[in-house]
Amino acid sequence: MTRVAAIDCGTNSIRLLIADVAGGGLTDVVRRMEIVRLGAGVDRTGMLDPTALERTLEATRRYAAECREKGVERIRYVATSATRDAGNRQDFVDGVREAIGVEPEIISGDEEATLSYLGATLVLTGQPEPVLVVDIGGGSTELVLGEAGSMIAGHSMDVGSVRMFERHLRSDPPTEPELAAARADVRAMLDVAATKVDLGATRTLVGLAGTITTLTGEVLGLDRYRPELINGATMTIAQAQAACDWYLHSTREERLTRGYLHPGRVDVIAAGALVWSEVMARVQREVAARGGVLEHTTTSEHDILDGIALSIA
Repeated sequence: MTRVAAIDCGTNSIRLLIADVAGGGLTDVVRRMEIVRLGAGVDRTGMLDPTALERTLEATRRYAAECREKGVERIRYVATSATRDAGNRQDFVDGVREAIGVEPEIISGDEEATLSYLGATLVLTGQPEPVLVVDIGGGSTELVLGEAGSMIAGHSMDVGSVRMFERHLRSDPPTEPELAAARADVRAMLDVAATKVDLGATRTLVGLAGTITTLTGEVLGLDRYRPELINGATMTIAQAQAACDWYLHSTREERLTRGYLHPGRVDVIAAGALVWSEVMARVQREVAARGGVLEHTTTSEHDILDGIALSIA
């Protein structure tokens, strides 16, 4: 058995998983998540904001202390969309190395997709295959089609909750022209994705990460965030689309009444819902065009963080 720590530093949040790895499986010791919005403004400026960077490094220092306290033997620190796009990413790399003592890895969209699939499928059993795993982050969205525990194809799109919020959704609630512009962006990216990943082959659709787990809380009618109910929840695509629609037309104050919603997501959740709505609709159409039927989607709490932990061992 090896005790490892996986850190996933994304555009919106930074997350920590300390786990014991043995026999190809994971046993959780600690899971943490903080909203640090490292990618604030990156889509517009191409640079990491110094205040956002310091928030992220402070969270990294807290995670480092917890790793020492829990006797972690190996750490892998992975950074994704925001740092891929930032011209001053070396400031981030140097700061992380000083804070936690390991070199952060700024991974490609393709590797992000691979790790997301690895983590998501760790606990999926008995689902019809191929499985399409969709991981919606703050800056990018990964689509991975796989079967029998192996990837068939994957693609990373530069659309995510923070990126679409900053680029398009400026009103509260978003206006129809804003929503139309955001949808056009996502649809153009899906046109490219469809040339890389056979979306019509999907037999099981699995959604990961904060946008989708939050929307699952809406479908389930939760009064607080309950990962044990969200993980593995299966719903109709119609139910998931209704949850997306509510967020797309709700005000900030209305969103804050949802006890399962992390306050750090309140401004970007509508943009994430738009991305998920478009992905579900496109996959459903592609499956129907091939004579198939796709009526349900499943949510997994296991994602790139689990994939990073498994990759260490």
